Amino acid sequence: MVSDVVFELLRRAVISIPRDVIRALEDAYAREKEYLAKSQLKVILKNIEMAEEQGLPVCQDTGIPSFIIELGSEVRVEGDLRRGIYRGVERATKEVPLRSNVIHPFTKENPGTNVGWCLPYIYFELKPGSGDLRIMAIPKGLGSEAKTALYYVASSEPIMEAVAFCVLDAVKEASGEPCPPYILGVGIGGTGELAVLNSKKASLKRVGLRNRDPILEGLELRLLEAVNKTGIGPMGLGGSTTALDVHVEVCGSHTAATPVAVSFQCWAARRAEAVIKPEGDVEYLEP
Repeated sequence: MVSDVVFELLRRAVISIPRDVIRALEDAYAREKEYLAKSQLKVILKNIEMAEEQGLPVCQDTGIPSFIIELGSEVRVEGDLRRGIYRGVERATKEVPLRSNVIHPFTKENPGTNVGWCLPYIYFELKPGSGDLRIMAIPKGLGSEAKTALYYVASSEPIMEAVAFCVLDAVKEASGEPCPPYILGVGIGGTGELAVLNSKKASLKRVGLRNRDPILEGLELRLLEAVNKTGIGPMGLGGSTTALDVHVEVCGSHTAATPVAVSFQCWAARRAEAVIKPEGDVEYLEP
């Protein structure tokens, strides 16, 4: 069952862009005044429409499949869950199809399956008292992934100003390479690897969903405004929409310094999610 669900999630993710992202792109198109920027947004929206109609991947770089698994403490797993996920990836690579992106970094060997050498990456979270198995598939291309940035801010520095500096520095360095308009995830605190993980998880949040902490909500809106004032614009060709949204995740930090990570999710913000219930029913969540 898990392999079938993973296959379907990857198929949906690479073909259908989430509705919140489409609405944000449509709003950006309606607001945009610059000709080049407006034309880029028009092509992006047409690309999304054609992918849906023809059942083809919305982007040729179908990324390295990765997964966030929320495993309820009451879930009974029979067999090898990780292997079931791998089988779903192998099938999706062949049948959707997905581009076989996974290679050995030294030999360049490509198994043609997107499986091998610790990939696909699977992040497990435990949920006490739940009998559900929740799976999110994230096929993310390298263009945006390669611009992930990590900074360390000394505790003596004012954190709000430092975070704004880090985000704008990452955005200006990345420019149009991560295929804007993008969604930015910012992970603040923890260790370096936790900050990066939180930044990636933040970039997967729905456009328009605000942080429940009023201080962080204000920071998100401030960062979004500042990023869009850079004028980088759609596909780096100028315009008023560089980012569709900015999401912030915070956790505790070392007393000496705070890591700040910035992740980019390109306009093709692909994600798909499903819940396997204790009875075996599968619910595919609206993207």
